[in-house]
Amino acid sequence: MGYPPLEELLPKSGYSIYTLVRIASKRATELADGKPSLIETSANAKTATLALEEIRAGKVVLKELAEQFMPSVGKKGSGSKERQGTEETEAAVA
Repeated sequence: MGYPPLEELLPKSGYSIYTLVRIASKRATELADGKPSLIETSANAKTATLALEEIRAGKVVLKELAEQFMPSVGKKGSGSKERQGTEETEAAVA
């Protein structure tokens, strides 16, 4: 497993490297604490790399950006932050 391209990760963090690092750090900590992976990967993948791959795959998103990556089918009202089929990290990045 190689390193995910930054060009694919930045849109998932609102084009902020700081936010990307915060999301990946929070998710890597969750993985290290025993939470299950949201994607299939090799057994020797490091938690930080796995977190970035999950972000790249759209499995982990910042709550404030969740609607941007939600499929148009199943969206509720414009104020809804409900996700369907994808987990969100509880990263609270201001």
